[in-house]
Amino acid sequence: MFPGAGAARDDANYVVVGAPLDVSTTFQPGTRFGPDRIRRFSRTFDDYDRRTDAHFSDLFVHDQGDVRAWDAAAEYLDYLEGVVTDAVWDDAVPLVLGGEHTVSIAGVRAVDPDAFVCLDAHLDLREAYDGNELSHATVTRHALDVADEAFVLGARTGSEAEWERAERDDVTVVPPEDVGEWSPPDRLAERSVYLSVDVDAADPSVAPGTGTTEPFGVESRELRDVVRAVAPLADGFDVVEVNDRDDGQAATLAGKLLREFVFSHAADA
Repeated sequence: MFPGAGAARDDANYVVVGAPLDVSTTFQPGTRFGPDRIRRFSRTFDDYDRRTDAHFSDLFVHDQGDVRAWDAAAEYLDYLEGVVTDAVWDDAVPLVLGGEHTVSIAGVRAVDPDAFVCLDAHLDLREAYDGNELSHATVTRHALDVADEAFVLGARTGSEAEWERAERDDVTVVPPEDVGEWSPPDRLAERSVYLSVDVDAADPSVAPGTGTTEPFGVESRELRDVVRAVAPLADGFDVVEVNDRDDGQAATLAGKLLREFVFSHAADA
């Protein structure tokens, strides 16, 4: 169980769902261990948050456990979408722990947002990667099948075709050096938002335990500030691409960002 997430399911304002999918990782696999590592490395955090004067355990967070993954990604995403949709229908905010970034597709489909905000080193705008249309490298493209627009914060790599796709009006790319100055545009205040955090948005010196590390990334406090700013607008959240290839740095960051999301969202409720 995620520490402090002991609320009963019927009382929950937030529902943690582990999604340990690990089928399309193209370099360093291990995201199947992500949800458990995030929970484990979050055990040392204090329950109390001084900034919001709140205890995490008082915010009605329920940990539903993991949706066991299998190899058929399309079927798994359909099932995961149903689990997340149940939380949405119960007026709870889903908090998905990945798992490879592909699991965000299920979260976005369940929440059905107007805007997709993503912290990510990669554009993820490919039609397919290695012939796979449900690759972790296609997430933002799939999100745009649901959302009207996407914001990709921290992106610093992509194919030529992806950069051309990113030039359209429905995509805003914020490079790492500008993330610290970014704030959600006013038009998002009246719209539904889904927030996704791929930990590879962080510089690999901060979070080396992820599948496709990319140097020159975002600092942890800048990630925190984006999560704090977007959380009050968001109807769904995930943090993904944590694997077991470090000493817990990526998992610790992911767990802390989930808590920052909940504290900030609850403070604005």
